[in-house]
Amino acid sequence: MELTAKRNSDRLLERLARKKVWSTRLLAGLFLLPSLLFLILFIYWPLVQTFFLSFLNWNMVSPNKEWVGLENYQTLLNMPEFWQGLRNTMIYVGILLVLNLVAPYFCAFALLYGVNHFREFYRSLLFLPSMLSMAVASMGFLWIYNPFDGPIGEIMRRMGSLPIDFLRSADWVIPVITVIAAWRAFGQHFILVLAGMISIPKELIEAAQLDGMGKGEIFFRIIFPLCSPTTLYVAMITVVLGLQAVFVPIQMLTNGGPNQGSTNLIFFVYQTAFQFFHTGRAAACAIMITLVFGILIALQSIFLEKKVHYEN
Repeated sequence: MELTAKRNSDRLLERLARKKVWSTRLLAGLFLLPSLLFLILFIYWPLVQTFFLSFLNWNMVSPNKEWVGLENYQTLLNMPEFWQGLRNTMIYVGILLVLNLVAPYFCAFALLYGVNHFREFYRSLLFLPSMLSMAVASMGFLWIYNPFDGPIGEIMRRMGSLPIDFLRSADWVIPVITVIAAWRAFGQHFILVLAGMISIPKELIEAAQLDGMGKGEIFFRIIFPLCSPTTLYVAMITVVLGLQAVFVPIQMLTNGGPNQGSTNLIFFVYQTAFQFFHTGRAAACAIMITLVFGILIALQSIFLEKKVHYEN
């Protein structure tokens, strides 16, 4: 009798524990449901629609949509404007990797290990531009780059040189637009890198200093390797910055000019869809960009799976 009662009690406890697990999972699912619906309605469903649009010939006005298969992709790969947009995008990303990945590392390292006073002030000062919108930043730099009234033009005149109209110069337009995006996003990247450096145990730095390591050795042999996940993440969002964030200054200041010299792939998609009304071609380009993002995210996941974990 006692054995039977104990078995029944164990079964009851097991049933209650299983019920509690299922109720917890159900509650978690209910909390996740709004976010899941948001992702489906505003991200995944538009992505599926864009995929289907890439196989159609449609101008967003006509009620008729013509199935053309892979023609949009073939046309896209034969367009010089597409390859110029890709080239410009790579230049944007390359400059941004220097300004928003390399520079924040040195600034964060200098702030942590080279500045003893007013650290919070300098941190706030460096983060301040990130609080402005890209449109406001673009208008501010429009005045700075103005060859007639801007400070750069005035300095060049005082030095005896002719002012350069940077936004209409094919040689200068990409670097000056990149500076706008980099200045606006620098604070965010700086804070991310700084947080990665702060998370490194102080004991490692102190031990390295006792061993006679200089600041340069500490940076390259300890801090940089231990911050590799942060580095990869910042590099990823820098690539996104080169595709998306420069769209606003391009649209506001150059409209892709001069002679498509400042157009990147995202602005090319915008022009193709909303100015030239080749919706299927624009969708094909968007799908190709999405595939590149997917590859980069997969590579990031593989790298993070293989990274070394350091324990105290």
